[in-house]
Amino acid sequence: MRVQVRIGAVARALCILLAEVVLIQTWPVPARAQEQEPAKLDISILEGEGSINNIRQRVAREAMVQVDDENHKPVAGVAVTFFLPEHGASGVFSNGTHSLTVMTDDAGHAVARGMVPNKLAGDVQIRVVARYKNLDANTTIHQQNVAAAAAAGAAASAGISGKVLAIILVVAAAGVAGGVVAATRGGGASPTTITAGTPTVGAPH
Repeated sequence: MRVQVRIGAVARALCILLAEVVLIQTWPVPARAQEQEPAKLDISILEGEGSINNIRQRVAREAMVQVDDENHKPVAGVAVTFFLPEHGASGVFSNGTHSLTVMTDDAGHAVARGMVPNKLAGDVQIRVVARYKNLDANTTIHQQNVAAAAAAGAAASAGISGKVLAIILVVAAAGVAGGVVAATRGGGASPTTITAGTPTVGAPH
């Protein structure tokens, strides 16, 4: 008799436990604050705006954006696509195409890595589109494809600093002025001389 009572009590306890488990599983789980869905997307340009791309060296600066919600909090997991122009001054990404899609990280950042400018100089407008479920936002990053200036390139290749180049130009101008003075005075002034090393200007005697 006692055995039957104990078995009945155990059975009732198991039934109650099972009912509680089923009830807990059917309860709605409240969404945590950080998991609330954004109602709006905003794109901020962090890097790349106004950058100059060297079409001779085929070097470009990476574009970087940040995607925030309506409360200015970063949104992770947003698909951000960078579109390069199909024609004119442009380039390609590392995948060999004019578009690149990356996902934002926990800070809401998306970086367009591996852009290589083409050989055409001009303005480059990179269109940026962010998509998250039924939300989207877009902006434009403005850059330029340019060739390095011939004078600057020559000076850099020769290892001449801008300061020394400026001194040489001043000396050259002084030489021209000295020649003019000598001509007007009938050769009374000593010619200006330029020697190797640190540029110097000879004083009139």
